[in-house]
Amino acid sequence: MKKVLLGLSGGVDSAVAAHLLILQGYDVTGCFMRNWDSIANNDILGNPTLSGSKCSQELDYDDAAEVAFSLSIPIVRKDFIEEYWNDVFQGFLETYRRGYTPDPDVFCNKYIKFGSFLSFAVEHGYDAIAMGHYAKRIDENGESHLYKAFDKSKDQSYFLSQLSSRQLGQCLFPLESLTKVEVRDLARRLSLPVAGKKDSTGVCFIGERNFKNFLKNYLPAHEGPIVDIVSGREIGRHDGVLYYTVGQHKGLNLGGRKDYPPLPFFVVGKDVRRNILYVAQEEGNEFRFSYGCLLTSFNWIGSDVPEKTVSCAAKFRYRGKDMPVKLTVLSSGRALLAYPRYPYVCKGQIAALYRGDRCLGGGIIEECYDCEGERIPY
Repeated sequence: MKKVLLGLSGGVDSAVAAHLLILQGYDVTGCFMRNWDSIANNDILGNPTLSGSKCSQELDYDDAAEVAFSLSIPIVRKDFIEEYWNDVFQGFLETYRRGYTPDPDVFCNKYIKFGSFLSFAVEHGYDAIAMGHYAKRIDENGESHLYKAFDKSKDQSYFLSQLSSRQLGQCLFPLESLTKVEVRDLARRLSLPVAGKKDSTGVCFIGERNFKNFLKNYLPAHEGPIVDIVSGREIGRHDGVLYYTVGQHKGLNLGGRKDYPPLPFFVVGKDVRRNILYVAQEEGNEFRFSYGCLLTSFNWIGSDVPEKTVSCAAKFRYRGKDMPVKLTVLSSGRALLAYPRYPYVCKGQIAALYRGDRCLGGGIIEECYDCEGERIPY
């Protein structure tokens, strides 16, 4: 019987994944990963703990332990706090300092869940790891490839696009063919203690807290001008250019201006050195578009790396549509994407690449280019 170490988070997805693995005949152990020291960072996170109460992370562990008990499987706890800090969080902060917008969930998967956690499992004699992700692994020609899950509305292949074929080959995805509705229904029928638990949202290590307040503890605020990039006029003030994301329109406090049409403003770029936040309304605004981008930390899943320019699709943000692109793989972990005219392609985010349901890999958006192939400076 194969031994499997399952990432048991205290949520409904990993709980149902454990049940399915047991049905498939695996010897399952649950492992609760602690990647962020929520007790030491309690005040920083803006979530003070009252005397005698528990932080949300400890409540999640209690839920995971209840699930393990109800399914009669062992559970272990493992801290990856130092690894997360060094391999994920420091890069997260550095990306923000540059004025870009990072996606730490992608690198938590790459370095922690499918890195340190996988190594821990192998060292302790497990044959494979398993996760409650909505994704599918298909083995073809002696290699493991990543595919979208059956439930496209919950598919998480975007967050796994930095994995290698080797990492995928050692992981099971029990939820690959289920919808979220089916997972919830199964949890209720099994009377799992987390059947009605709300799905977690927010960044992987801080959860559902005020994100801007969290960032201010590591990246102090510096107030500066909000500039309409079309006219060059200052039309407001921001409280820290690093805290805004290209494409953002909430929280700009620019509504009700009589000198502009009653349309929302969107962030189109940032000048970190001069501390300027550039915005524009969508009507008559060409500044929101780009025609290509450079990817760094480029990852191709498998050995069939294209040697010439190929057509595929790119997802520029989670929940985004698959958009047609032309891909040219360069040397040194870089690649170029060319596309017709797309809005709000955001530097620092991940572009995940697809051919049909297969996730080919992806990279970090480093630069964006205009219609003449010139680097967009903002």
